[in-house]
Amino acid sequence: MYRITKQIEFCYGHRLLNYAGKCRYLHGHNGRAEVVLEGAELDDRGMVVDFSDVKRNLARWIDDHLDHRMILNRNDPAIPILEGLGEPLYLVDDNPTAENIARIIYEQASRMGMPVKEISLWETSSSCATYRPVAR
Repeated sequence: MYRITKQIEFCYGHRLLNYAGKCRYLHGHNGRAEVVLEGAELDDRGMVVDFSDVKRNLARWIDDHLDHRMILNRNDPAIPILEGLGEPLYLVDDNPTAENIARIIYEQASRMGMPVKEISLWETSSSCATYRPVAR
């Protein structure tokens, strides 16, 4: 089995609903997605996936959809105010925790046909959450 890892840095804001701590307030992070891709075989170039393909496709999607946006639960009462101010938003069905953002990035990489094994989202330099689907 071969494995490659690509790190993608981006900035985002969020807040958590139904949460008693400081994260209930709008705040931001300098995040880093760690993308792990695996394959039993290499392509004709000797690669699982070319790092530049990950950058061109997944990093671009992150840049277009998550970078410098408020990632909010679609039921967040702050949405109309932020939309009225022209703030860029990315709305999700769940609380925008590091765990759920990692899953969103995983699902996007999978839709792009990447042999994604797991995604870790580093919310800070000392805190990360990882998503990988349950093995069947």
